[in-house]
Amino acid sequence: MIVDLRPVPDEDAGLVSLCKGGATGPFETLVKRHQKKMLNIVYRMIGDYEEACDVVQEAFVSAYKGINGFEGKSRFSTWLYSIAINQARNRLKQMKARRQFEAGSIDEPVPGRDRLIRLEPASGDPPASDTVERKEIQSKVQECINTLEHGYREILVLRDMQGFSYDEIGSMLGLLEGTVRSRLFRAREAFMKKMKSHLGDL
Repeated sequence: MIVDLRPVPDEDAGLVSLCKGGATGPFETLVKRHQKKMLNIVYRMIGDYEEACDVVQEAFVSAYKGINGFEGKSRFSTWLYSIAINQARNRLKQMKARRQFEAGSIDEPVPGRDRLIRLEPASGDPPASDTVERKEIQSKVQECINTLEHGYREILVLRDMQGFSYDEIGSMLGLLEGTVRSRLFRAREAFMKKMKSHLGDL
């Protein structure tokens, strides 16, 4: 078997090079290019829109400060998303600690329902009944994702919702490809069990 050892082309390479030279404008272009996908990844992982926005902003700041340390061994986007994932992990720990000390208010909106729709707006104007049903299903999907343990949640979001390759996921999470595949299999099983349970409530 012939293995292709050529470097993977990176559409961000030129902009990254300019950023390393001290230019700020190119980084704004990188932000615009990647912010939507980063926000979707982080939101899916932590389930809170405002928190996800904060995490993404912090990830971009970290990336900007550390861009000279980016060696180009992977795509810039892989490096960038790995920063966002690490920031999301830290924020989840902070959120868990806060919940232990703060009592929830009965006046708080149900987390994720309207926020999920804002992240993924429906195109066109479907019938109202379809919109309501879609909201319910999307909400149930996010609720199921939120109940998965963090390792399963990350890998399910990156592979099945964002379409990253096994190699890219391994680079982001620091895992071997075989580990990615086996963890994804278990994550899918856990997710389907949750979905069967939750969809029964619709």
